[in-house]
Amino acid sequence: MLPETPWLLLALGALSGLLTSNALRPRRDALLLVPSFFAAWLTTELPLHLLLGELLLALLLIADGGLTALPGIVGMGLLLPAWAGLLYIYAAGHRTDLAIRAALDDVGMGLGPPLRRYPRSHLIVPPLMFWRRDVKVVHNVPFAEIDGKPLNLDIYRPRASDGPSPRRRPAIVQVHGGAWFIGFKQYQGIPLLTHMAANGWVGFNVDYRLSPRATFPDHLIDVKRALAWIREHAEELGVDPDFIVVTGGSAGGHLTALMGLTAGDPEYQPGFESADTSVQAAIVFYGVFDIANSLGTKPPSYLRLIERVLMKRRIADDPEAFRRASPIDRVRADAPPFFVIHGTRDNLATVRDARAFVERMRGCSEDHVLYAELPGAAHAFDIFPSMRTVAVIEVVERFLERLHQAHLQGARARRPRES
Repeated sequence: MLPETPWLLLALGALSGLLTSNALRPRRDALLLVPSFFAAWLTTELPLHLLLGELLLALLLIADGGLTALPGIVGMGLLLPAWAGLLYIYAAGHRTDLAIRAALDDVGMGLGPPLRRYPRSHLIVPPLMFWRRDVKVVHNVPFAEIDGKPLNLDIYRPRASDGPSPRRRPAIVQVHGGAWFIGFKQYQGIPLLTHMAANGWVGFNVDYRLSPRATFPDHLIDVKRALAWIREHAEELGVDPDFIVVTGGSAGGHLTALMGLTAGDPEYQPGFESADTSVQAAIVFYGVFDIANSLGTKPPSYLRLIERVLMKRRIADDPEAFRRASPIDRVRADAPPFFVIHGTRDNLATVRDARAFVERMRGCSEDHVLYAELPGAAHAFDIFPSMRTVAVIEVVERFLERLHQAHLQGARARRPRES
């Protein structure tokens, strides 16, 4: 036995306890906000992976005499409740399916099973999400050039679409998050995009300019440029220009919500004012809805970030600009269907703002406004395949397919009969 083995077991127990307790109660204070988020994110979405890894380490340390001294015994005493907490977190993930389906039942849209299930092997080995045999990906297709620098998008399509298709396919545009100044399209929205592509859709993961070089609304303008480019090239892309939906999380959720609420607004379409930038649905994951902090739910550090990085002005000097950047202040009766999905343990984008946004939308929108509050879910839960992610994306696919079928039936009804 190594003399430090009991101390290693104690360290493992302390670390496990910290990770589990942080996942159950993530911090929101400025100093610990970011590290608390990353620790809670991985623990919440991969509790069984973490439990298995800790169990194997503990068994190795015990076999090496880890329980022969008091520190090791204390460490084991810390591990047992931490593991119980991980099992509780795993059980909370099981409730996701009920929560997401309840959102559809609330508006009388109960759905059947998915056409094609998400591969369960990806739950065991999450990196497999990047290598799907039934999906073809084309990376870095330029859609615009700003100040001599290209903006690119990645295209996800069913591999079966390599041959001729009897009809144009519906499309989904994914907007990555990253607090408006970081983030990469290559690593966000992949489970949903590949699942939609496997079920016959064409997906687009888009770039946009980032702060601090970019100032809002540059980010929104770029996403609209991407949408306009997709519609302009719909024929060669095999896309139905009349049915394109948008989705995104965090900062991407903020831009997604604005995409659904500012269609055709010339303020956000400089040089392409006549382009059709409407979307047929907006799926918002853990979005930021209140840039102006009119609800008073965010810490002072949030407003400093928004003023210095995103807006490049003080809210006291131009409060209207902050309100115009806030989806909660842009709700409208003619908005497309919205599906808002938010976790109860999100410490970066508070769930209270999501509830308030949905309430205002339901008070004025003439279309569907769905809301799923996921028990125990942290921010960015859908970055990689987990039990929670799979439950959500399979229901989102069914919801969007229901909207698409209604669109097709309406199009057929409007199409004049041939003589």
